[in-house]
Amino acid sequence: MIGETERLIISEFKIEDAPFFLKLTNSPNCIKYIGDKNLRSIDDAEKYLKTKTIKGYIDFGFGFYKLELKSENNKPIGTCGFTKRQELEYADIGFAFLQEYEGKGFGYESSTAILKLAKEKFKVDIISAIVNQQNTNSIKLLEKLGFIYKKQINPFEEDKELLLFAKTL
Repeated sequence: MIGETERLIISEFKIEDAPFFLKLTNSPNCIKYIGDKNLRSIDDAEKYLKTKTIKGYIDFGFGFYKLELKSENNKPIGTCGFTKRQELEYADIGFAFLQEYEGKGFGYESSTAILKLAKEKFKVDIISAIVNQQNTNSIKLLEKLGFIYKKQINPFEEDKELLLFAKTL
C-alpha cells in the first residue's frame, strides 16, 4: 500500500491483478476516452502490467496505482497515478474507473491523494494531464483539482488532438 483515503486503498499493481486490469481497460469509457489497449486476455493484461505499469515503478519510482474500495472488502474499482512519457515535458496524471464507480467522487478523492504523493514523496513540482476533448467529466475534474488548460496537442501522432492541462504543486 502506498497510500489511502477515506474510502480507498492505493497500492501498486501486481501481476495477479491482471483479471481486474483486463476488465478496467476494456470498460466502455476507458476505450472511448483513453483508447483501446488491445488487451483481450488475462495473458495480454499480465504482459501489459509487467512491461508497462510495473516497469514504470522500477524506471521512475512511480506509476499508475490500483484503487480498492474499503467498504467492499478492498474490491478493485479503478486506477489513478502518474507517469513520465517521453512525448510530454512533465509527468502526467491519469485515472480510470469501472463504469459503476464513475461519478461518485472517487476521481477527485484519489487524484488529490496522488497529487500530494507526487509532491511530498516524489518531489514533482509540475504535473500535466492530457485528456480527450469529448471527455467533459475528466475536464471538469481536472479543473476542480486546479489544473489549467494550456493548449491542444497531438503527442502520440494519432488523428485526434488532446487537451493539455498543467498544475504547479
